[in-house]
Amino acid sequence: MKNWPSGFVACYFLPMPIDQVLLEAEDKMAKSEAAMLHEFEGVRTGKANPALVENIMVDAYGSSMRLRDMAGITAPETRMILIQPWDAGTVESISKAIQAANLGLNPAIDGKVIRIVLPELSHERREELVKVAKKITEDGRVAVRHVRRDALDGLKEAGKEAGVSEDEVKTAEKQVQKITDDFVKKLDDHLADKEKEILTV
Repeated sequence: MKNWPSGFVACYFLPMPIDQVLLEAEDKMAKSEAAMLHEFEGVRTGKANPALVENIMVDAYGSSMRLRDMAGITAPETRMILIQPWDAGTVESISKAIQAANLGLNPAIDGKVIRIVLPELSHERREELVKVAKKITEDGRVAVRHVRRDALDGLKEAGKEAGVSEDEVKTAEKQVQKITDDFVKKLDDHLADKEKEILTV
């Protein structure tokens, strides 16, 4: 538990005003949407994307580092990823880490750089990737619903405060539901776009 400065503890546990509950719910749902989109970046499509490899952990300098912190990663062609390590001595370590990541990628060392030519995705593999995208989306929906539940609990607490009417709480609950519906629709729209991207040959 945090050591709050004196005077903070009492106000920290007071119910939040209604508008603050709504703002916080919207902010948290937006973060859930951003997290889902970040997960989507790691799902292969027919196009090369540096996000496919940038979070691979590489053993170098006696520790484990993210690939994006060790090299420049670009996609100079539709189906090629080019990795240029800041330190040429890490080329072998990076190549091994990419192979060990089980992403179905075959890195080829070319002097001081690594090239990855993406194999053509089979129809079956594309269908599998769509399932992965749907799972990520469902996790996003669950996260949004958790935020909704917490917001509704927060509104109940706010309703116990002096000067807050039952009508105000009911109106705010409807707003929470609308915010939730809007974000679920956004997640579904992102999934539709990702599916199209994955299935486009």
